[in-house]
Amino acid sequence: MIGGGKSYVSAPPAFSNDAKRLLVCTGTVVSVFSTSTGLQILSLEAHTALVTAVIVVPGNKALSFCWTASLDGTVRYWDFAAAELMKTIDIKMPIYSMVIPAFLLGQTDSKVMPADAFAYLSVENTTQVQDNAPKALRAQIRKCNLTESRLAGVILAETRKPEVISISPSGKFFGIRNKRKLHIWRAPAKDSKLPVAKITLHHTRNFTRLAFHPTKSLVAAGDTSGRILIWRGFGNRTFSDGDKLVNRGSMNDEEGRPGIRGDDDADACTTWHWHPTGINLLRFSSDGAYLYSGGKEGVLVDWQLDTGKKKFLPRIGSPLLYLTDSLDPSLSAISCADNQIHLLKMPSMEITKSISGIKLPFSSPDVYEGICSTFAFDDTAGLVALRTENYRIQFYSLFDDREISEVQVCERNHQPGDEVSVIVTLVSLSGDGSMMSTVEVNLPEDGIGGLVCLKFWASDSQNKNFNLSTIVYEPHRDAGVSALAFHPTRQMVVSSSYGGDFKIWVCSDEIQQKQDTLQHTGWMCHAVGSYKKKPMTAAAFSADGSVLAVAAETVITLWDPVNNMLVAVLGEMQMPIVTLSFAGNSDYLLSISRGSKPQLSVWSMSKLSESWSYKLDIEDVTCAKDSSSFAVLALLPKSSTFMGSNEPIFQGKDGVILLFNVTDPVPLAMWSVRKAKGGGLAFLKGNSPSFQQQSIADGKSPQALLAYINADHEYILFDPYDNDARELSMTRGKDRVAIDETAQYGYASIYGELPQFEMKRDQTLLAPYAPSQRPWETIFSGSSHNLLPLPKLCLEFMESLLERRTTTVE
Repeated sequence: MIGGGKSYVSAPPAFSNDAKRLLVCTGTVVSVFSTSTGLQILSLEAHTALVTAVIVVPGNKALSFCWTASLDGTVRYWDFAAAELMKTIDIKMPIYSMVIPAFLLGQTDSKVMPADAFAYLSVENTTQVQDNAPKALRAQIRKCNLTESRLAGVILAETRKPEVISISPSGKFFGIRNKRKLHIWRAPAKDSKLPVAKITLHHTRNFTRLAFHPTKSLVAAGDTSGRILIWRGFGNRTFSDGDKLVNRGSMNDEEGRPGIRGDDDADACTTWHWHPTGINLLRFSSDGAYLYSGGKEGVLVDWQLDTGKKKFLPRIGSPLLYLTDSLDPSLSAISCADNQIHLLKMPSMEITKSISGIKLPFSSPDVYEGICSTFAFDDTAGLVALRTENYRIQFYSLFDDREISEVQVCERNHQPGDEVSVIVTLVSLSGDGSMMSTVEVNLPEDGIGGLVCLKFWASDSQNKNFNLSTIVYEPHRDAGVSALAFHPTRQMVVSSSYGGDFKIWVCSDEIQQKQDTLQHTGWMCHAVGSYKKKPMTAAAFSADGSVLAVAAETVITLWDPVNNMLVAVLGEMQMPIVTLSFAGNSDYLLSISRGSKPQLSVWSMSKLSESWSYKLDIEDVTCAKDSSSFAVLALLPKSSTFMGSNEPIFQGKDGVILLFNVTDPVPLAMWSVRKAKGGGLAFLKGNSPSFQQQSIADGKSPQALLAYINADHEYILFDPYDNDARELSMTRGKDRVAIDETAQYGYASIYGELPQFEMKRDQTLLAPYAPSQRPWETIFSGSSHNLLPLPKLCLEFMESLLERRTTTVE
C-alpha cells in the first residue's frame, strides 16, 4: 500500500539545528524535508493519531534529536537523522500543544536530556466526561516531567477547549489565549520550588494569536478584527528576576499606563491595525526589531517595532498560518492554508522554494447549483488533477506524494477572502494525459450576467505544463455543461449540457512536431446531437471509441460519434443518470443515478438490456481498462443498520469500496472507508518508475492499482486483487529519499563519510579454499587470524593438488 495526501499545515514545523532539514507534522507521522531541494528525505512513524507538535532539541549542529506530541496521548523522543524512536511517554490524554522551556533557558548544558526537563502540555481530559455539563472545563494545561516520564500533577489552567501554547524565544514565558483573556506564566528556574507565576491580560474582543519578544518583557496578540495589541513591561509587578513572587497591589492609574485595562499587570498597551480580518500569524524577528503578522488576506506584514512602519510581502495567494524561524537568521518558513510551506530568505522576505502538498478541499458558493467534478486522473503517469480555490488545476503525483505542476485556468488575481465569482466546474484528461479540457462558470451578480467557458489545453512535456489552445464562450448557448469526455484514440471531445444537446469537438489540425516544436492547434465543433429535447446529463466513449453513450436524463442513447447517428436507446431509469462509464474491454456499460432512488445499473451492449443492478448511492465509479473489472465507492445511508453495527469493519465508516466483475453481481472484494462523501476512485497502471522501484523492494509487481481519495484529499493506493489488502490504512508508504540530496548531517557532517564496507565477506581474500585455476598459490594468502586450522588447511591443500576424476553414466 502507498498512502499520502496529508496536511502539511496542521501544526507549526521545526528546523533542524543546521537549518538543512525541516520537520513537518503530516498526519500521524513527522516528515523530514530537505531545505535545499524541497523533497522528502525520511519520516518518523510511531504515532497512531494526529501529530500536533514537533520540537527540535537545540545544541550542536551535528545533533538531530526532537520531541513530538500527538492526539494519541504520547510524547516521543527521536533521533530524526536515523528515524529511530528512543523514548515514549504515555500521558493517556490527547495532546494538542507542547512547549519545553528548558531547551530555551540554556539548561541543556550541551546534553541531549537535561536533568528534570519539564514540558507544558495542552491536553483534553477525556476521563471526566459529564453528560449533563456540556460546557465543562475539560481542557487543561499540565506539567510533564520528561526525565521521569510522568505528569507533575499540577494543573495550571482549565478551559472549555484545548488552546495552543505559545512560548517566548528566551524560554522565560509561555501563555495561552482564552477568548478575551491572555494567561501568561513565567517558567520557573531549574532549582526553584515556587509555584509557576501567572498574570492575565484582558481585551474587548476574542484573541486569535499570541507572540513574545525574544529579549524584552513585551507580548503581542492579535484579535478577530485584525488589530494587534502590544503590551510593554508585562508582569513587572508579579514577576521578578529572582524567581520570587511579588505583588505590589493595585495600580489603576490609567494616565500613567496608557491602553491598560483595569488592573492588568503591564506598563503600556499599543494598538496597530492593518489587517481587515482576524490575525492568523504573529511572530517577532529573531533580533526583536520587527514584528511579522498575517491573516486571511494572504499578505505578510513586516512591522518595524520602534516606528510602526510597514513592509509587505503580497500575493502569497492563501491565508497565512505560521512563521517558523531557524538558527540561520537568513532562513525562515511560512505555512499557508493551501497546504504549502514557503521557504523565505530573510530579511528581504523572498520566497526561495516551496514545499507543496495536495490542495485541501474547498466548498463551492451556495449560489451555484450545478455539478462539479472533484478529480480527474492520468492513470498512465499516476497523477490526479484537482481543482483549487485560486482558479487553478493542481497535478499531483500519487506515487511520489508531491506536486508536479499547477495550471492557471482563469486569468484573474485571486485574493483570499474575496467573494468567489468564478468556479472551475469540470476537468477532463485525455487517455495519454497530453490534453485537458476544463469548464468554468462566471457566477451572475444579482441575477444578471453569468458566462460558461469551455477551454482546451495541450501539454508539450511530461511535467504537465499545459498551454491554452482554444476558448469557446457559451458552448451550449446559455445552458451549463454537465459532462466532458475524451475519445480514447482520437483528438475528440464530447460535451453534454442541461440545455438538451451534446456537441462533439475535434482538433482542427493534427498535432505535428517539426524540429521538436509544438505547432498551433485549434478545436472546432464537429457535430451536435439531441434526444427529445431532454437534458443531457452524462457522456462516455467506449474503449475503442466506436460508440458514444449519452444520458438523456433517465434514458441512455447510443451514437456513432463519427457520423453522428443515433444507434439505440436503452432503458428508462427512475432518477436522472449522472455518470456513464464503459467497463474496460468488455461490452458492458455502467450507469449511476442519484436522488431519492439511487441506482447502479450494468447494461449489456450485445443484448441492449439491463444485466443487473443495485440500489446503492454511488459517489464514484472507475473501470479497469485492460479487464472487465470495475470498482464503485458507495455511501452508507445514515439510517442503515451498518452505521450502528457492532461489526468492526463498519464502525466509524460512512462508505464502502466494492470490486465487481461486470458479469457477476456478487462483489469480488469489499473495503470500508471513512470520509467517502466527496471522495473518488481510479485504476492506475503500475508502470511509474517510483512505484516499480518500490515493487521490486516489496517483491510484488501488480499490473494495476486502485486509488482511493477521501473527502480530505488523503489517499491510498493498493492492489485490489491482493488478499493482504483487505484492511485499508491512510498511512505513508516507504520513505522516498531525494535523489539529488547531497547534504551531510550527524557523524558525516563532522568527520566525513565513512568508507563503504561490504557486509558480504570477500571470499577470494579471506578464505584459503576459494576455487581458482591455481589454488595452491592463494590457499595460504591472507591475514594469519583469517587462516583456518592447520589440519583443515592441509586437507584443502592436498585436495587442491589432486585432479578430480569425472564419472559419466552411460
